[in-house]
Amino acid sequence: MTWYLRSVAATYPNLTALYSIGTSVQGRELWVLVLSSSPYRPIVGQPNVKYVGNMHGNEAVGREMLLHLIQHLVTQYQHDTYVRWLLDNTRIHIMPSLNPDGFSVAKEGTCQGGQGRYNSQGFDLNRNFPDYFKSSNKNSQAETEAVKLWIARIQFVISANLHGGALVASYPFDNSPNTLFQQFYSSPSLTPDDDVFRHLASTYSFNHATMHLGLPCKPGASAFPNGTTNGAQWYPLTGGMQDYHYVWHGCMDITLEISCCKYPRETKLRDFWRDNKKALVRYLGEVHRGVRGFVMDPQGNPIEDAALKITGRDVGFTSTKYGEYWRVLLPGSYKIEAYAEGFLPRQDEFYVEESNPTLLNITLFPDHRNESPSPPSSSGGRPAGGLMSAASSDVVAHQEIRRRPVNFVGGPNTLQGSAPQREGALGGIANLLGSVSSRVSNFFSSLG
Repeated sequence: MTWYLRSVAATYPNLTALYSIGTSVQGRELWVLVLSSSPYRPIVGQPNVKYVGNMHGNEAVGREMLLHLIQHLVTQYQHDTYVRWLLDNTRIHIMPSLNPDGFSVAKEGTCQGGQGRYNSQGFDLNRNFPDYFKSSNKNSQAETEAVKLWIARIQFVISANLHGGALVASYPFDNSPNTLFQQFYSSPSLTPDDDVFRHLASTYSFNHATMHLGLPCKPGASAFPNGTTNGAQWYPLTGGMQDYHYVWHGCMDITLEISCCKYPRETKLRDFWRDNKKALVRYLGEVHRGVRGFVMDPQGNPIEDAALKITGRDVGFTSTKYGEYWRVLLPGSYKIEAYAEGFLPRQDEFYVEESNPTLLNITLFPDHRNESPSPPSSSGGRPAGGLMSAASSDVVAHQEIRRRPVNFVGGPNTLQGSAPQREGALGGIANLLGSVSSRVSNFFSSLG
């Protein structure tokens, strides 16, 4: 794989750039290939998207599909108008293998089982991230730490991680306040952006050759209507990457289970590529919907780390050092709330169409009051603001608001287990039996 990635980077220097986010426990590079018409110089305002494969080392189809995808994008750039548009307007990061140590001991032709699933220290990397619903004391692994630093450095807008062992697109949340009862009643744990996550999962499923049929992999296995599922409704897990990415960094991340057999024979790869090719390409294009723009001061200077959220959707996101922001949304009317330390908060209305993303630049005006800011909330929000005067906007209608984004959830300062717990007897029992739930969840760990 290393030889192949270096070869592609050398052959297509105008479309690719190869970098490593760190090394595995055993010292193997965690390679990422950037694909863009400007690979070495990011274009301000261009969204970042990513695919991660082989998080479980014995689930090899995702790894191979991402290598196929790289080949397809670089060879079709001059011939396929959609591929050209995608690379001209998107910065695509592809990590074929997050767990190269596990892959090195996995066995081709093994459809089930756990050999190679874990990293070299025996940790499941998809149970190793901080969790919004439940605190975890598992030792953070080198691969996990590398990913955490990576996604803190680059603001990804949408993402997907590829797994095997089932055929379904799974979306957050993967966990819930009452994990024990979720095991038995299979109730979903929905995010504030559930409509968007359902859409993203369906985009992949319905562009896949068979996933949308929802057929089980074997008699008695789970069947999934439309080939999609809420993660916790399928089976809850603690420490998953997609929940971490969404809550801590505001990225829309889903899990793609793309093969019933975890490590099939090489002869099957052509069929897998035929089934996944269109879905892999079309999913990336979904980053170009919703709202995007820049957060600036009155002089047009970018405001970094402004806290933003869509009204009614409490999981927030932030602006980059260039003031950029993006949010994937379905067509409709929305309000966006913005706050930055030293500036008056504001709220703007906007409308999202199906055909193109809405461009909305947000100007924040300095707060000249001699008041000390309140300390940041434990949920990762920003200091609360006070009364403010309305300021005119030349973009969209502006309405006065009097505090930071209400109920702002998420951000790098989010505490593990900080999700609101369900009240009442059932919630108390669920919390009391949380450790039992973790053991029960281990039964399902081999599923994906």
